[in-house]
Amino acid sequence: MTAARLLLAASVALAAPAADLKPMDQAGYQSLIQAHRGQVLVVNFWATWCAPCREEMPALAALEKKLRGKGLVLVTISADEPEQRKAARDFLARAKFRGPAYLRQTADDQAFIHAVSEQWSGALPATFLYDQRGRLAWSFIGETKIGTVESEVWKLLNR
Repeated sequence: MTAARLLLAASVALAAPAADLKPMDQAGYQSLIQAHRGQVLVVNFWATWCAPCREEMPALAALEKKLRGKGLVLVTISADEPEQRKAARDFLARAKFRGPAYLRQTADDQAFIHAVSEQWSGALPATFLYDQRGRLAWSFIGETKIGTVESEVWKLLNR
């Protein structure tokens, strides 16, 4: 294979989108949390139009990769509109995120937000940390240093 063909094949592989984002509603969110009991679950709400969200995603993906074998699961839920699904999927691929990814699709966004956390206004980015029993242990609203998230994750993993 020529160098040009190798370069083309590599660029196509790198540009390949992640798996499609599945729709997520309020009932699905509660099921998601229950499905990950026994693990430490990090749920990150983000959007392609949110600069801090885009900045933190690669660090979250790296954290998940680092601690996956210890019992950490990272799930992302995009707050983008359905017509932005491809842009969100492509961004996750560029961020090297390969975990479960969803697109928030609800009839009532405020009810969904309230179901996630009564203290959450819906501001992005928002990261929620659940313990092995499926209980909300920590909420990170707005820009958060990855070291802060990692510290809280380790506390739960070492319980």
